[in-house]
Amino acid sequence: MSSQRNNEPTSLAMRTQYYSASSLDGFISKPDDSLDWLFPLGDVNKTSYPSFLDDVGAIAMGSSTYGWMLQHTIKHGTDQANPSAWPYEQPTWVFSSRTLPSVEGADIRFVSGHVRPVHEAMKAAAHGRNLWLAGGGGLVAQFYDENLLDEIIVQIGSVTLCKGKPLLPRQIISPALKLVAVQQYGPGLVELRYEVPT
Repeated sequence: MSSQRNNEPTSLAMRTQYYSASSLDGFISKPDDSLDWLFPLGDVNKTSYPSFLDDVGAIAMGSSTYGWMLQHTIKHGTDQANPSAWPYEQPTWVFSSRTLPSVEGADIRFVSGHVRPVHEAMKAAAHGRNLWLAGGGGLVAQFYDENLLDEIIVQIGSVTLCKGKPLLPRQIISPALKLVAVQQYGPGLVELRYEVPT
């Protein structure tokens, strides 16, 4: 896909953000969607994540990310007597071309197709708060292609995976991303914050 973007204005107040973690060599998960490489590197509650989430008004994710959430956070479909609740109060759009199970009590909206109308619905639901593209990289790339991505916040882990699901499968060369902040979290994570130029 081309890295060309148009010059449509974006809101200064509401930001569409890709917040994720990546290995040093650019993968967000192993080929089987496992994140077991990430959790030993630090406590997510001691990073920017809690304050980031406070500013989020709507969330979008792909079916692989949602499936991971069901399996590892909700414990959906296991023998666990007391499965956890959905961790987000914000309305969440899940992009999928297949039927997926929902989570009781959660505001989850299953969609497919083009990202632009979903982005409009997310903005309406967020009431001025930020929009979080939770992943994966292929879905985020579609928002980038439509000039709907304002910011990338990535925590780089001090490991390499050699293969897996890429952070963002797009060439972004000219103009390049603008690095606006760097923050270290212990010996295992460094957070890079980039603005996406228009």
